[in-house]
Amino acid sequence: MRTTKLSEVVVTATRTFRQLSSLPLPVTLVSRKQITNSGTIRLNEILNEQTGIITVPDESGFEGVQIQGIASDYILILIDGVPLVGRSAGNFDLSRLAVGNIKQIEVVKGPSSSLYGSEALGGVINIITEKPETKTLIGNLSYRIGRFTQQDINFDIQQRVKKIRYALFTNRFSSEGYDLNPELEGQTVNPFENYTINGKVFHDFNDDLTLFSSLRFYNQTQETGFTFNEMAFEGDAEEQEWNAHLRLNQKWNDNLNTQYELYYTNYKANERLASPVSKQVLTDSDFDQKLLRPEVRGNYTFEKAGTLTAGIGFQYDELERTFFAKKVTFNSQYVYAQYDVNPVERLNVIVGGRFDNHSQYNNQFSPKLAVRYKLTHDIALKGSVGYGFKAPDFRQLYFDFTNSTVGYTVLGYNVAIDKIEELQAQGQILDVVIPLRELDNPLKAESSIGYNLGINHKKGRWNTELNLFRNDFKNVIDTRIIARKTNGQNVFSYVNFDKIYTTGLELNTDYKINKNLNIGAGYQLLYAFDKTKEELVENGEVFARDPKTNQAVAIKKKDYFGLVNRSRHNANFKIFYDIANIKANVNLRLLYRSKYAQFDTNGNGLIDSHDTSFVDGFLTANITASKTFYNDFNLQVGANNLLDYTDKNIPSLPGIQGYVRLNYQF
Repeated sequence: MRTTKLSEVVVTATRTFRQLSSLPLPVTLVSRKQITNSGTIRLNEILNEQTGIITVPDESGFEGVQIQGIASDYILILIDGVPLVGRSAGNFDLSRLAVGNIKQIEVVKGPSSSLYGSEALGGVINIITEKPETKTLIGNLSYRIGRFTQQDINFDIQQRVKKIRYALFTNRFSSEGYDLNPELEGQTVNPFENYTINGKVFHDFNDDLTLFSSLRFYNQTQETGFTFNEMAFEGDAEEQEWNAHLRLNQKWNDNLNTQYELYYTNYKANERLASPVSKQVLTDSDFDQKLLRPEVRGNYTFEKAGTLTAGIGFQYDELERTFFAKKVTFNSQYVYAQYDVNPVERLNVIVGGRFDNHSQYNNQFSPKLAVRYKLTHDIALKGSVGYGFKAPDFRQLYFDFTNSTVGYTVLGYNVAIDKIEELQAQGQILDVVIPLRELDNPLKAESSIGYNLGINHKKGRWNTELNLFRNDFKNVIDTRIIARKTNGQNVFSYVNFDKIYTTGLELNTDYKINKNLNIGAGYQLLYAFDKTKEELVENGEVFARDPKTNQAVAIKKKDYFGLVNRSRHNANFKIFYDIANIKANVNLRLLYRSKYAQFDTNGNGLIDSHDTSFVDGFLTANITASKTFYNDFNLQVGANNLLDYTDKNIPSLPGIQGYVRLNYQF
């Protein structure tokens, strides 16, 4: 496959073009070459192989990403610098994104609200797609087939014709699914089929004025099935996404450039399950989210005095879904500024901030400071501190759901009082367990202060980086019981109360043995705890039942494991070997994740050593080999999860998955 050589230039961390090695912030860059050589075909696969990045499924089965122990809800996902939507249960489903036209992936770790606002509390992932540059028409056609009849087909073309540059990318991805629990009815993953189409056009009016336009479409259909009370239910689910992006880039002179951007996206999902015999409908749900965002931004470079970046914008969000009484909308206005300067030759300082005025919560100001000092020619120190926030989402404010089978109810904060009064009038409420006046004050935005301190050593063939991090959260939104129903079930709503933190270190090292052989390794140590629960444990107020003696025992500090779905240790080891004389390459990637717990099983509200939902630590291995024939054909053979590890609690690991891929470039 033809690729443009990258010089490790990133744009996401500062909204300006910067060399990765010069940044004072913790950033991971995944190049096109890494993606191609690894044989990965969806975004979740390649991200899961990076240090400190873990993919974790939510209750819907969608795999989101966890960075520095921070959950997917707080990670902003961008494509070419604009946000993607569609978090029906909190996670953004990373498998929605094919990697066939990705130039590079930039991951900024830690609070990034000073540039990107809400949802960037824990970091930003920016997927940057390929740009057409050559006058010759070039393209690729590839077909891959693997276990479970997993098929991936890519076709892309790109060309520059005078002042017009265009690119077209299409992808089809499907699978027959698989089953990790044959004793249960239905499959773990049902058969599915999805399509992605992305067209881009650049119009270069002159050297200083360029118009960029992009239209992306995604559609997935999936068979669904479920058995409840010995009754079979069947149906289907569909997802559909549109993204329209328009941007005018203007260079006024060597010092000033501006961008005028308009972006619209719409994500829809629906699912229906019904009995083919009785026609009883078990599930019939719809989700329809829209986002519109105009923004103007610019960069001004002072003579030997740094660069000022500033922007102003407006964002309109709309969501219509089952379990909402009506369509709900948010709107916000924001302005941000950042100053990037080298006061002395070896010192780089970035200071910035953003102000958000939101229709549903208090105004937010998000500052950030980052510093890098080049200690010697080979060693650099860097540190940053930033504030991040996440606005209460539509679900936390407007949800109105009652489980028809079990009978519990979940209410959004803004509708809770009216709905409780309505249920009381219907005689469904036994008692209200909190003063309802507690729901009068608005739900606050969640916030975090993140600290990063690192050192980088780069000399000859070695490149090593160590980063220490700490993230302190407050006003974390969680559920609580607000009333009891006459059927014995509870009514839940949302509240600000948790204070949590994540802290640890990340170590990355890379060594180029020779021009053909490269090895790399990464490690993350993570501690993630709830401060309130730590205090309860220290005060001896948390108990569990000892399964051996059946006696209640007080939980000690050493028994408190931490937050759900957080592993203490994560590591990777990678070998890449190019065999240039025969146009081939081989690579092996080993990934280790230590044990973690999925949920509290003994009812004391935290994860402790007596819980039974732990997934033991495991090692997976992915291997890929590629060979180019006749200059234009490339054959790739590989296997994911080579050690054939399976666990019914990890639906994304169905054992060894071999595949063969053939690519033709023209």
